[in-house]
Amino acid sequence: MPACVGVGRWVLRLPGCRSLKAKRSVVRSLRDRLRARHRVSAAETDFQDDPQRAEITAAFVASDYRLAESLLGKLDDAVCSDPRLHVVERHRDVFRAGHDVPLSREGGGA
Repeated sequence: MPACVGVGRWVLRLPGCRSLKAKRSVVRSLRDRLRARHRVSAAETDFQDDPQRAEITAAFVASDYRLAESLLGKLDDAVCSDPRLHVVERHRDVFRAGHDVPLSREGGGA
């Protein structure tokens, strides 16, 4: 099977953050941990001006579907295990490279 693109997206609630500075510290830490430990591209993709909400998206290329699903599971575990935040929604997609219809799609509330 050709290469696959995996995309994970998490909408987060950050109950301990009262300022954008505190929120950015938590988000930056999580984003950098995902990048370093799992070698993915990760960014804050929504709610930049809300101190108690964030959306993190991570994307990567894998050599096959099983590897993509496995890495999405590890990313989900890493995000969900962070005690500083609560996952409100999570979405996982795997696309075959060169196609716009996902091989698998999972998502919804946490």
